[in-house]
Amino acid sequence: MFCGLLLLHSPALGALAAPPSTAPAGPYVKHEFQIPMRDGVKLFTSVYVPRDVSRPHPIMLLRTPYSVAPYGPDRQRDELGPSQHFTDARYIFAYQDVRGRFMSEGEFVNMRPHRPVKTSKIDIDESTDTFDTIDWLVKNVANNNGRVGMWGVSYPGFYAAAGMIDSHPALKAVSPQAPIADWFVGDDFHHNGAFFLFDAFDFFSVFGLPRTGPTTEWGRSSSTARPTPTSSSSTSAPSGTPTSAISRATSPSGTT
Repeated sequence: MFCGLLLLHSPALGALAAPPSTAPAGPYVKHEFQIPMRDGVKLFTSVYVPRDVSRPHPIMLLRTPYSVAPYGPDRQRDELGPSQHFTDARYIFAYQDVRGRFMSEGEFVNMRPHRPVKTSKIDIDESTDTFDTIDWLVKNVANNNGRVGMWGVSYPGFYAAAGMIDSHPALKAVSPQAPIADWFVGDDFHHNGAFFLFDAFDFFSVFGLPRTGPTTEWGRSSSTARPTPTSSSSTSAPSGTPTSAISRATSPSGTT
């Protein structure tokens, strides 16, 4: 599927990188949306649109459980997309907090299982959330060319892979990189069935904290206001966060 990204518009895919910044990225305008899913749940999505309106642009979508910070239409990420090639080609970039994480509504389920049979609008999974997101983006984001690509490294790679199933016709290429796939056999938490205690507790002591509603903060239950993260990390994790949990959230070579 990597090769398919070339068909969208531009060459080579690089590492995921997205530290936030208070300085606006000149060529792009940022918008924030609550995109409705088929069951009524709304997912928070930041969309960076090129100022260049001379031609339509393809969309690159990243869905993540690790926050799409910085929040606020006046604050932009220092780097956009999988690599500078995509920014130079003026792709539209959409970053989404997945269901139940940070500013998105709903209940979060780790590695939500795919539902092969769906009989009603409440039968949702990551495939349906991806489908509904893409459908909304191509219909509502100005000056897009109707072609969408997805990428993701580590946990976001899982969402990229899940989004390929029963995919929207506008989804033309997907690149899941080192995606989590099986926490029992080979991923971080079980090594052929042996529970990696330290790794699991280190990660879930931050990532697994419950919340009571949408929030911009790591390790907070809810937030009605919208404080702006001050960390230079794209995860905006609180001080004292285990370093292995942070590296998983930001490193292209991580496996969780």
